[in-house]
Amino acid sequence: MIPDPQGTVLALFLVFCRIGGCMMALPGFSSIRLPATIRLFVALAVSLALLPLIWDVVYPRVSVATPTYIGIIFSETLIGTTYGLIARFFASGLQFAGSIMAMFMGFNAPPSAPDIVEGNPENPMTSMLVFAGLMMLFALNFHEIVFRALIDSYKVMPVGVFGRDETQRMLITLTDTIDMTFHIMLRLASPFLLYGLMFNVSIGMINKLAQQVPIFFISMPYHLMGGLFLLYLCIAALLRQFADAFPSVFLGH
Repeated sequence: MIPDPQGTVLALFLVFCRIGGCMMALPGFSSIRLPATIRLFVALAVSLALLPLIWDVVYPRVSVATPTYIGIIFSETLIGTTYGLIARFFASGLQFAGSIMAMFMGFNAPPSAPDIVEGNPENPMTSMLVFAGLMMLFALNFHEIVFRALIDSYKVMPVGVFGRDETQRMLITLTDTIDMTFHIMLRLASPFLLYGLMFNVSIGMINKLAQQVPIFFISMPYHLMGGLFLLYLCIAALLRQFADAFPSVFLGH
């Protein structure tokens, strides 16, 4: 028999707010391809599994009636969403890198393939890279890293302790994540940046030597063929470095 059913339910709901807020923005779990009912029950199941681990931290905040419970709900949801956005920004960075790679390798196909995360029309190559990168993250159990960080977050940001300093810290965390993600994705796309620059400069010089020949239309198949061959050589290392960089970006905060 549960000695305090009301306190238990309130504690579970607070844990659900932080876990559910994280999964609401977490890549893969927040995909529109996953029905909302499944997302709800997965978040509830994870909350039930984690509640015994953080019971001593959460329950004292709800065992006594408090008028700030609504505010605690809001702060817990905001903290969880921040953790989910860190992973979401990192996964979205691969979409940014894929768009750059497709442009510099001459693969300018119209957006037709739906994106795996949001379902928006996307370049086929970019959609393939995002799907492969997300699959690599799941294969390496990135969700375990996220849930461990959520458990540790109760030491850094306890329940009910949320103010201006915590808000500023979360904003700094998100901006640092965007900065780190940009540099990582720029490094991953750098071979294609160099390839596109060298190829276009070479074609421009050839065009100056033979202006009567429509060199732009002639060079397009070779531009695309070289870019696809470079992708064939680099895609394994690219995805591996993408997956290896996730813990350093996520746990770096």
